[in-house]
Amino acid sequence: PFEKGEMKSPLLEESSFATLFPKYREAYLKEVWPLVTKDLNKSGLACELNLIEGSMSVRTTRKAWDPYAILKARDLIKLLSRSVPVQQALKVMADDVHCDIIKISGYVRNKDRFVKRRQRLLGPNGSTLKALELLTKCYILVQGNTVSCMGSFTGLKQARNVIVDCMKNIHPIYNIKTLMIKRELAKDEELKGENWDRFLPKFKKRNVKAKKPKNKVAKKEYTPFPPPQEPSKIDQQLESGEYFLSGREKKQKQQGERAEGRKAEKEERDKDRATSFVPPK
Repeated sequence: PFEKGEMKSPLLEESSFATLFPKYREAYLKEVWPLVTKDLNKSGLACELNLIEGSMSVRTTRKAWDPYAILKARDLIKLLSRSVPVQQALKVMADDVHCDIIKISGYVRNKDRFVKRRQRLLGPNGSTLKALELLTKCYILVQGNTVSCMGSFTGLKQARNVIVDCMKNIHPIYNIKTLMIKRELAKDEELKGENWDRFLPKFKKRNVKAKKPKNKVAKKEYTPFPPPQEPSKIDQQLESGEYFLSGREKKQKQQGERAEGRKAEKEERDKDRATSFVPPK
């Protein structure tokens, strides 16, 4: 890290970053802006809050003595715009604290599903998020379509993996369980240089049956002509000659058809009985 007085000459060019903030943050930022200005002045940086445009900007001055401080200031205004409290956000100016803002809205299209998965990340009364914070040693804030994380590089990487997996429908409890085992293994000096795969749990994926697509009806070829008309009952009787029969003849014909049907049924029953009958030897 740079110490004050190590830079022999001021920075040649002015660097600046700006970010927009939502309307509901305006009153809070207006109230805490003197604290931000005071903290950034220590590093020789200038900042501006534009309430008309709804933006925050930071820039280097000739008094700046740390060239990396402007990138830290950029992270600071990003965190403030994502509803991180000012006392927490100012910690990012320290050399050993870094931040990561994860966009979670792009993983799920369905709005209801997105809300459910985001709630799964928080857990009942925020218990899942609290467990994740303790294991990764990071500050995590879920706000709207983003998740803001602050901590070490290792912790940020672990937190990002858990958050992304959660949005991809892998429950955070599985990753939390793995992190707990890794934390215990790290304490053992003998296992530090070994492969830990044999100790880590292997969770089986359960295949949830997807909805079967409805049977698609084959598309008929387009024709400008209407379909041929179906023959009516009278047409069918005319064709078979039944139309010209008298009432008595029709009755006889129906009786004959019934008798034939009964005869066929009787033959089928006799056949079934014969199959079950085993002749004596």
